[in-house]
Amino acid sequence: MRSSPAANPGVHTRFLDAAAVRALVQRIGLPACIAGVAGQIEAHFRRWPEFDKSARIACHHPLGVAELMPVADGEHFAFKYVNGHPGNTAAGLPTVMAFGALAEMATGTPRLLAEMSLLTAIRTAAMSALAARLLARPGSRTMALVGNGAQAEFQALAFRDLLGPGLGITTLRLFDVDPAATAKLCRNLAGAGLALQVCASTAEALQGADIVTTVTADKRRATIVTPEMLAPGMHLNAVGGDCPGKTELHPEVLRAASVFVEYEPQSRIEGDLQQMPADFPVTEFWRVLDGSAPGRRDQTEITVFDSVGFALEDHAALVWLQAQAQQLGLGTPIELVAAPADPKDLFGTLHGAAAPALAA
Repeated sequence: MRSSPAANPGVHTRFLDAAAVRALVQRIGLPACIAGVAGQIEAHFRRWPEFDKSARIACHHPLGVAELMPVADGEHFAFKYVNGHPGNTAAGLPTVMAFGALAEMATGTPRLLAEMSLLTAIRTAAMSALAARLLARPGSRTMALVGNGAQAEFQALAFRDLLGPGLGITTLRLFDVDPAATAKLCRNLAGAGLALQVCASTAEALQGADIVTTVTADKRRATIVTPEMLAPGMHLNAVGGDCPGKTELHPEVLRAASVFVEYEPQSRIEGDLQQMPADFPVTEFWRVLDGSAPGRRDQTEITVFDSVGFALEDHAALVWLQAQAQQLGLGTPIELVAAPADPKDLFGTLHGAAAPALAA
């Protein structure tokens, strides 16, 4: 019996498990990782027309949602699997878990497979701060952070570091319906150079805030922020309303503001925008970056970034991750796909000690 053909040495996939991604972030430093991903996202958004884009595919369950997020340009195809199950923490599981892959468009060869729970938190925070850099009022120093769960620390550090030289957030006004979440955030951000003010309600947290970030988890139509909480010149970074039936902003908050989104077809069905009529005006953020649409117009304008998370951001994050992993020598090469030395002889790979029986 002939031996199994050798694997094609040209087909390998770099695999980064949770420990490898964590090691990469620790070696580079979290602030530098957020900044690096933000730079890659900005570069991707400036190439917006070059990407083959679609809204993510979502499968809903009474307890949560599982989603697939694909996007491609001429060089890479990327996808991310991600879930959102708010009740998971009661069972000792994360609310959000994710992994993703990056493949060559020219050949379809998968080159990177990576855990993305940590990377998703980094890219979400990077996107938030990138948008605020153009949409928030210059000189913003105080941010209300409503929802102090797994994403909150990343948002706080991104807004501290990325609004511009000497322009970052210095004070956080914190509220969560779970006091333990706020206590956790305060422990994690001790020594981060931020003044932390624990508040008793969303309304109290928003008092005096220049920027408002909402990052709540409950899968329901909620009104976390109502019109009477607004102040002239506020910028709202609405992160938690990210699937059908899940919102954070009262509709009148959107009507009082200029609203910016990532990818309008997706935001219309997933974001806080789902509450509004189909002709409600919004601006895709890439147009602000390329100068074809204005961002903030004046000091008193209220702006909303209705952030739902778009696959282009994950594509950017995976491209960044691949480059960093190669430079640091992290990850394990694996045979993720069958790739025989003779590409026309897939059947032949079954020959060997455990050859299949061929009889009917």
